[in-house]
Amino acid sequence: MYCPPAFREEDLPALHELMRAARLANVVTSGSNGLHASPLPLFLDETEGPFGTLYGHLARANEQWKDTPVGDALAIFMGPDAYVTPSWYASKKEHGKVVPTWNYSVVQARGPIEFFDDETRLRSVVERLTALHEAGRPEIWSVSDAPEKFIRGQLRGIVGLRLAITSLEGKRKMSQNRSAADRAGVASGLAASAHPGERLAAAQIPQD
Repeated sequence: MYCPPAFREEDLPALHELMRAARLANVVTSGSNGLHASPLPLFLDETEGPFGTLYGHLARANEQWKDTPVGDALAIFMGPDAYVTPSWYASKKEHGKVVPTWNYSVVQARGPIEFFDDETRLRSVVERLTALHEAGRPEIWSVSDAPEKFIRGQLRGIVGLRLAITSLEGKRKMSQNRSAADRAGVASGLAASAHPGERLAAAQIPQD
């Protein structure tokens, strides 16, 4: 990933937080039939390995797990993003030498990927993913709420994945290369947006 020093994010807790906040990742592998990519909810186990380990599952009918990956897999986590109009820059009024850009944050996790269908491991992944996304809801659903026979049938329709992270790259492009006045203009413009993601991006723009 191209990442100028001004936008590079190397703090491990910050990278993990962005990954958790993204909720859905694109998992990319390369096999004998070429590239495969699947959008998947994953959870991060920070206790496994120096960078953590990702777990999730995909449909058994998905060709990706059947086509044995060659080399590492790549999981891409996107954070808030927003179009930035030059009209928000204070420097537009000063000299006019400004162009549009896009603000965004992203983490790319690489590592060897393993697919498995052992029922005990698979059920653990499903239970942990469910608990993660049900947390905080007024009426929490758990896997045990459904009939056991039904759950076992559902588990037969999916395959688990484990991606042991060997490298993490983070990029937080949030107008750090602009002047304080330009950053303030962008933050103000995005904060007034009707798009929730753009308001989230506004909060990530550094201010002096």
